[in-house]
Amino acid sequence: MTVSARLKSFLDENKTPHTVMSHAVAYTAQAAAAVMHVSGKEVAKTVVVRAGDTTVLAVLPAACHVNLDRLGQLLGNPARLATEQEFSDLFPDCELGAMPPFGQLYDLPVYVDETLAADEEIVFNAGTHRDAVRMRYADFVRLATPRTGSFAEKG
Repeated sequence: MTVSARLKSFLDENKTPHTVMSHAVAYTAQAAAAVMHVSGKEVAKTVVVRAGDTTVLAVLPAACHVNLDRLGQLLGNPARLATEQEFSDLFPDCELGAMPPFGQLYDLPVYVDETLAADEEIVFNAGTHRDAVRMRYADFVRLATPRTGSFAEKG
């Protein structure tokens, strides 16, 4: 598998400059950062979160964890990590846990932690545990139209 066809089409249709990076298989964002020799604060991980009946994507630096209390305040409902069983069918074109941070591709709202804005570029999973995309953070915000908040904590 390579970059999700849905993601590739989306980036191409929106004429968004990006670079595809292939790397050794990595199952966590921190491991992907290490094998790509990229700072963990520049790698954006996508976490599926449930708040009430709502499922959202939380996007934050690889080196951090989601503070569910703070994210729940943003969402207006107590938040918890979604189980793999709850989200495995939501991303049919992605390997489990390798979804990109563009919720509109899957009809999900996106919340991004404000610390990601500190870097000009971000790197994120492209639907597999072997492929990533590097693009400007400003382009990510333009395309994803996320709500921004403070919910990441060093872990």
